[in-house]
Amino acid sequence: MWEQFLKDSVAGVPDAPEEPSARAREVTERLLNAPADEVGWRTYTPAPARRRGRGWYLVGLLAAAALLVAAFDPWDVIGSSGDGASGTPLAQESERPTGAPPVEPARLATLAEPFRGSPAARWADGAAGISVPPARATGWMSTAQVEKALRQTRDFLVASSLDPAVLRGDRPTRAIALVNPHQKDVKDYLAAAFAAAPTQENDPLLLFSRFEPSHARLVGDVVKTRGRITFREGERGALQVTTDVTYVYPVVSAAPGSDEVVRTIARREVVVNWSDPSKVVTAPGTLSLVSYKVDMTNGGCDDRAGWFAPEFGTRGPAEEGAGGETVDPYDRSTPVSGDAPGSPDQGCRTASRS
Repeated sequence: MWEQFLKDSVAGVPDAPEEPSARAREVTERLLNAPADEVGWRTYTPAPARRRGRGWYLVGLLAAAALLVAAFDPWDVIGSSGDGASGTPLAQESERPTGAPPVEPARLATLAEPFRGSPAARWADGAAGISVPPARATGWMSTAQVEKALRQTRDFLVASSLDPAVLRGDRPTRAIALVNPHQKDVKDYLAAAFAAAPTQENDPLLLFSRFEPSHARLVGDVVKTRGRITFREGERGALQVTTDVTYVYPVVSAAPGSDEVVRTIARREVVVNWSDPSKVVTAPGTLSLVSYKVDMTNGGCDDRAGWFAPEFGTRGPAEEGAGGETVDPYDRSTPVSGDAPGSPDQGCRTASRS
């Protein structure tokens, strides 16, 4: 037995268990002593799926919807109740629009709501509807001088087309005071325009708005406006200012007890120069008229005689005459033609709405 033991010690016993190495013992001991929930160094547990916030999807959807509305509904028709007075006021016009405003539901104007059923219900009142651009040095004028000239140009529009006294038939004294007195052709025009019987060529309505008190009177004291002023350098370094403004006047017959409200609409384009006094004879603080023209509806046809002569008793869009071209007085997407009803070139036309 002893001899067999010695022999097996030297040669080894088949299938006998081997003594684990020091490295194996170390790993075994670490695994036995490790906490049950410890993650192995070569194991992988997928991270829990991230929940994407549904709120961000909603924000993105609303933003996309807003862009679509801005692109396809510039007049803010979506969500409107149809009553122009209930819609949100329009922002000032900064450039020529691409089309006419949408047609409002047919609703008659009243003394309480003279702009009812009209796009003008969302326009600004008076001078607030005339957009004035930021000034910059142009031609012979500094930035400060341009700013003052733009402000005075708007003052001229207010004095000629919005002054309550002028609308009632008074002479537009404040407006005329802003015109260069050294312009002979304009001086002659103004003298003829306010004569007893002005001609179509000297019609004061080309520049001024006025109603004959015995024929019509304004409803309230609000005139709706929409338009803009632009400027550039003109001849001889002058500051040339172009104005394009639509005025909406609600009126009733001057007869006592009248309650039928109609609207006279005039769109004027007036171009003026603020000239360098070292190059052009002018008076300080005055503008020189370059051109002026008007498109109007329900302002009379051949019988204006220097006054707006709106028609009453139609209870609908004012027809300036049988046949002829139909025009939308609220469409500011095209230039002012100057071929107003009653002009030598165009004759009378029909308004699609008032």
